Amino acid sequence: MVRRFIRFLLCVIGVVAIGGAAFYFIIAPNPLPESHWANLGTPDVRNGEMVFWAGGCVSCHAAPGAQADARLTLSGGLALKSPFGTFHVPNISPDEKAGIGGWTLAQFGNAMKRGVTPDGRHLYPSFPYGSYARLTDKDVNDLFGYLKTLPKSGNVAPPHELPFPFNIRLALGGWKFLYFNDQPRVALANADDKLKRGQYLVEGPGHCGECHTPRGALGGFTADMWLAGAPNPEGQGRIPNITPGSKSMGTWSEGDIATYLETGFTPDFDSAGGSMTEVQRNIAHLPKPDLEAIAAYLKAVPSR
Repeated sequence: MVRRFIRFLLCVIGVVAIGGAAFYFIIAPNPLPESHWANLGTPDVRNGEMVFWAGGCVSCHAAPGAQADARLTLSGGLALKSPFGTFHVPNISPDEKAGIGGWTLAQFGNAMKRGVTPDGRHLYPSFPYGSYARLTDKDVNDLFGYLKTLPKSGNVAPPHELPFPFNIRLALGGWKFLYFNDQPRVALANADDKLKRGQYLVEGPGHCGECHTPRGALGGFTADMWLAGAPNPEGQGRIPNITPGSKSMGTWSEGDIATYLETGFTPDFDSAGGSMTEVQRNIAHLPKPDLEAIAAYLKAVPSR
């Protein structure tokens, strides 16, 4: 009887251990191997600059209130308030100690595409790696090369201010299991090269869905409401619906959208406002064919 109980107890312990190991395997950080980032060659810094503007890096990583060329010093420090706490944007200047100057391409690439820190922890999705996961390896390499050309800053941002349980980084593995992937956000029938380029820019570096798509209680996108508008993550007002079903933007032509992205002016001669002012200023650096590709994609997504 005692032996039977001991065998039963050992079986229970074994099942718990195997289950725990399997659970950890699911939620553990999953960086790409070093070999994945090898042999990408010399970065195309000019293309890296275009990726930089498409990604809007200065909007979060420049010092609050920075103007003109000072915006290119990516010292961090911006406080992003959210329902989960306050995130403090880090320094991503090429400073070797305070920034990312000491990082390898693999470390940078895994932060961008896998949401993993150089020391192997999960990054919070306040950094939109859920969108950046769609970047090509070439664009990651080129962006990293461009960032190295920018001014250094020794500023060190304060740590995030997050209450329990949101301060437990390992729990982010569960969030990634539920929401993180690198697949297209929508399926587009008969997409030509222009439409594919627009999809890449909007769903990837442009990370437009991070603000324009509603989220559930755990902070993941409501999948069938892509770009349908959402509460402002900063707490004031609402980010608009930008699908063809929008009562305002839904009436714009592709040309209207491309002109708005280039100039900031709407078809009725209003101008970009709120956080979109900064976004438009960044996107305006892109070549006109890219602006036209973004416009084509926004007219092709499902209407909401």
